[in-house]
Amino acid sequence: MARFRPFRALRPVAEKASAVASVPYDVVDTAEARALALGNPSSFLHVIRPEIDLPETVDVHDDSVYAKGAENLERLKREVPLIRDELERFFIYQQRMGDHVQTGIVGAMSVDDYDEDHVKKHEKTRKDKEDDRTRHILTQRAHQGPVFLTYRAVADIDAIVAEGMKGSPLYDIKAEDGVIHRVWVAGETDSLLRLFEAVDPTYVADGHHRAKSASRVRGELSKTNPTHDGTEAYNQFLAVLFPSNQLSIMAYNRVVRDLAGRSVDEFLDALGKVVQVEIDQPAVPEQAGQVSMYLSGSWYRLTLRVPPDDTSRADSLDVSRLEAQVLGPLLDIQDVRTDPRIEFIGGIRGPRALEKRVQTLGAAVAFSMFPVTVDDLMQVADAGDIMPPKSTWFEPKLRSGLLIHPF
Repeated sequence: MARFRPFRALRPVAEKASAVASVPYDVVDTAEARALALGNPSSFLHVIRPEIDLPETVDVHDDSVYAKGAENLERLKREVPLIRDELERFFIYQQRMGDHVQTGIVGAMSVDDYDEDHVKKHEKTRKDKEDDRTRHILTQRAHQGPVFLTYRAVADIDAIVAEGMKGSPLYDIKAEDGVIHRVWVAGETDSLLRLFEAVDPTYVADGHHRAKSASRVRGELSKTNPTHDGTEAYNQFLAVLFPSNQLSIMAYNRVVRDLAGRSVDEFLDALGKVVQVEIDQPAVPEQAGQVSMYLSGSWYRLTLRVPPDDTSRADSLDVSRLEAQVLGPLLDIQDVRTDPRIEFIGGIRGPRALEKRVQTLGAAVAFSMFPVTVDDLMQVADAGDIMPPKSTWFEPKLRSGLLIHPF
């Protein structure tokens, strides 16, 4: 069962929602966040990327950064203002990006569900990123951005969502990237509670570090609370649950800085001995099993070797096969999670971003991937396996600051 509950949201007044709503903390670096928030003191980036309000010389993990985030949240409460709902409620959150529309339910997910693996994961987390988000949540006493969860669609939940969208939304904003975000109060709270109790499991689509950090926060606060009984708000975390049949996954591409001591010709010769290589091919692969490679001004198609029949779903993914057949043996990338020679580029940026990394930013080779599917994600998670890091790029991204879960 999914222990998914309504909550008392902290949220901006309607007329300031557009100014407050921001991209998630982890899709921009400090310089990009500083530019996006420039001239907008209401931007939620001041809360989730508070280093933008401190000198550039300040380390992003300095104590002053976490204190500034808490200070900025209190400022937004006063100045926007942010209001606290009296009632516990679910919300409907719809995103429209071009022709793609996805609609989910916002609520508070049980940390127990996460810890007991009813919320299934497909990626490992990094301790340094956990540490950072845990400190932000503890200092601010709030879950600032939602974890993006998915589940197999339930017709009765879909019907409640459709009915709830017949009224006027609380928020109706168009972000700078053209994506439309709409939020309604969901009716039928008791029915949603009952229906979600039958949903098991749910899956982390995006936000593994936010979910893990919420678990760590609950662990720390429960130890220091002599009256802890499991009903406290810190036993839950902010989440949006989208039905899996509405989601779209984009590729997560790879760029490597050097050819591990080989010349271009030497690398191509070695590559041709392990995969099929064709020159002057499309910049985006046409099907699973293919990878487009940009090297020395040309696009190539790589056809990866087919794995044995007994290979796990995780190891059968193109990102895994590229790692096993090319990145490791030919480019000496032994751990893609920690090797500084590899970087990852979200598919939303397109192949031109890969070309730029190679042409002007000093990288040696780029790999344009075919995206994994939601079914891939669920099967890997159901098997208890882990995808390579940066295997999935979900679009559109959830906005932070529209709904906050304080505790």
